[in-house]
Amino acid sequence: MSSLSLDALKAAVADGSIDTVVVAMTDMQGRLTGKRIHGQFFLDEVLKHGTEGCNYLLAVDVDMNTVAGYEMSSWERGYSDFALVPDMSTLRLIDWQPGAALVLADVAWLDHSDVVASPRQILRKQVKALNDAGMEAMCGTELEFVVYKDTYEQAWDKGYKNLIPVNQYNVDYSILGGSRIEPLLRRIRLSMAAAGMIVESVKGECNFGQHEIAFKYSDALSNCDNHVIYKNGAKEIASQEGYALTFMAKPNEREGNSSHIHLSFRGKDGSMVMVDEGDKEQGMSDLGRQFIAGQIAHLRELTLLFAPNINSYKRYVPGSFAPTAIRWGRDNRTCALRLVGHGPSLRLENRVAGGDVNPYLAVAGIIAAGLDGINKKMALEPAFLGNAYESDSVRIPSSMSEALELWENSAWVKESFGAEVQAHYTNMAKIEIAAYGKAITDWELFRNFERF
Repeated sequence: MSSLSLDALKAAVADGSIDTVVVAMTDMQGRLTGKRIHGQFFLDEVLKHGTEGCNYLLAVDVDMNTVAGYEMSSWERGYSDFALVPDMSTLRLIDWQPGAALVLADVAWLDHSDVVASPRQILRKQVKALNDAGMEAMCGTELEFVVYKDTYEQAWDKGYKNLIPVNQYNVDYSILGGSRIEPLLRRIRLSMAAAGMIVESVKGECNFGQHEIAFKYSDALSNCDNHVIYKNGAKEIASQEGYALTFMAKPNEREGNSSHIHLSFRGKDGSMVMVDEGDKEQGMSDLGRQFIAGQIAHLRELTLLFAPNINSYKRYVPGSFAPTAIRWGRDNRTCALRLVGHGPSLRLENRVAGGDVNPYLAVAGIIAAGLDGINKKMALEPAFLGNAYESDSVRIPSSMSEALELWENSAWVKESFGAEVQAHYTNMAKIEIAAYGKAITDWELFRNFERF
């Protein structure tokens, strides 16, 4: 949702209050990449023609190294450009960068065809499929993060050891604990509100220095747009204030950072297609049950989209509030899928994703699985009661290698996302696994240096 109209941008550029427009796309890792463009040049040229970026932006590892295996981008293909096409519905002020507005871009080849492996395009495809079926997805993501008193530069220089969290004990729901870091959290909240997001609340979490800011749900695409802008902006604001904060899934051996994804389908007329007040057990329609059944059927082969890094899988520890069992339950936080709300607020919470997730990919996966459950009229097992950690349930993949095998060999993934997308993100996982396999970790040094 835009917080800045084109006319307002033109007026602000004319009076000098805005001099820069950040044009950004989201890369495979969920990060914003792009250009800062002079305000008047944006209005005169980029607004009409877009801008360009090297197509390796969707074919590098997290360190921006060019790597082999991507069909769309390689030395053999010359690392040519693709177009960044501004989506003006996303235009907004970003008050944490003086004189700046930001607009997100779709990614297209220079012949105007879609770059289908672009995360935003992957989600757009699933949103369109859902619309073609007469429905839309409403979505909200909840991102946890840990804040440290060290700056990002100090953390790097210290090798990320002995960092000082802003809270040195569990401050889950603690008003006092939140007050210790409220100036930073308040600035983030107000800046995101100025950028067009509807802020709900902030609360402390379990890990030392861990907090969560919640925003109101919206349609799937705009919510994922807000997610990536907030995540980037929160880190920029923290840096300006002399802190470092991280959304990585498991920054230490305590509780990890989650990104719970709340999602429901509605009719395009706003009708609550997942709700049936006559259902005494859950207040849920047959379509709602089929939606959840689709999640259960496909969660394992979609895990790579929810857990895209080696570190992601270290969240899945029994009793840690990160799920291990692929079950659904009514307001049951031991299950991977938690049904919450009643009537218009009825929705499913996917608890698998961590704070490192690329929201476009994860939400696209949830939509695809739900739509498949509906199309095939899948039957839903009974809600799980009790502690799913101690059950004999099917488990979430415990490693990136296991998740990769499930994704790469899934005929349904190929059918739903296309062979190019399947191959592209298969290669991304293989690159990460290979890089990790060559790394010498502190665990190995402490365990082996003197003893062998």
